[in-house]
Amino acid sequence: MLRAEKRAAKAAIVSEVEDKLKRSTAAVLTDYRGLNVHELAELRRELRAQGVEFTIYKNTLSKRAVNSAQLGDLVEYLKGPTAIAFGFDDPIAAARLVSSFAKRHAQLSVKGGLLEGRVIDAAAIRSLAILPSREVLLAKLAGTLQAPIVGLATVLNGPIRGLALALGRIAEQKS
Repeated sequence: MLRAEKRAAKAAIVSEVEDKLKRSTAAVLTDYRGLNVHELAELRRELRAQGVEFTIYKNTLSKRAVNSAQLGDLVEYLKGPTAIAFGFDDPIAAARLVSSFAKRHAQLSVKGGLLEGRVIDAAAIRSLAILPSREVLLAKLAGTLQAPIVGLATVLNGPIRGLALALGRIAEQKS
C-alpha cells in the first residue's frame, strides 16, 4: 500500500471516529485487556442488541479525532488498549451494558467517557449505569404527575357519592 493510500485510510478512520463522537449521546471508553475473542464477541452482541456500537481504534487516530471534535479532555483516557462503546439513542444504555458486562468479566474496565458532549470519568459512568431506563423514569414521572389529579377527583367525588348513598337509604326507608 502506498503512503498516500495509508494516509487516506487513516484520515477516513479519524473522520469516522469524529463523526461517531459527535453523533453519539454517550460514549464509554474501556480497557479490554484480558478478554478473549469469545468474550469480546459476546460483549459486542449484547451491545449491538441495544443499539450500541463497540469498536477498537488505534489511540493515535482516536486522539486526532477527539482533538478535531474539540473534546480534548477525553485524550487522558486514550492510554493503553482502548475500545469505545458508542450509544446513539439511549444515553444510559452504553454505560449500563458495559458496566454490567464489566461486573461479570473483571478484565474489562471502564476508563471514562462522554455524555452528551461532556467528558465524564469512570465513577460518573458507574452512576449512570445504576439509573433506571428512560421508559421507567418517564413512567415514574407520569405516575407522580397523575397522583394529585386522582386525589382531587376522589375528594370531589366524595360528596356526590355520599348524597347518592343518603338518597338510596331514604328510598329504602320509604318503601
